[in-house]
Amino acid sequence: MNGMPDDEVRPIDSDMKRVLVENHRAFLGFLERRLGRRDLAEDILQEAFARGFEKLETLRDGEAVIPWFYRTLRNATIDHYRRTKVADRALARFAEEMETSEEPPEAFRSEVCRCVARLATTLKPEYAEALQRIEVDGIPVTTFAEEQGITKNNAAVRGVPRA
Repeated sequence: MNGMPDDEVRPIDSDMKRVLVENHRAFLGFLERRLGRRDLAEDILQEAFARGFEKLETLRDGEAVIPWFYRTLRNATIDHYRRTKVADRALARFAEEMETSEEPPEAFRSEVCRCVARLATTLKPEYAEALQRIEVDGIPVTTFAEEQGITKNNAAVRGVPRA
């Protein structure tokens, strides 16, 4: 070949970059068939080009750039599916928690209530009281309004109305 042993790294060749760029459409089609989405295929291909150009010097003498890049794309696709699978499992666990959860643990609720109470001291007294009674104590806005002798709308403006 060129006198270099097969296991030596070859220098980056601008022709190798050109060959990769010329095969852009083929690479995009390859990814799109595996991913089912053009936008996702374009993102992964762009990332693969960026990483691939940096790693061209890792090619061994005699190793063809096109098969090497297809391996890179296959690995990127596998990585994408792994990340997606992990994210889907996390979302499923979160959705399950949301469906089965009730009130937060008392310790957490107490900490939030203390924090709200500290922040309430920076408000006008009527707003601090509304926040305390409606959000911390959990009474309905209408009940607070009746206690204060104000309209429900006025009470809602002072506190944060419950849905």
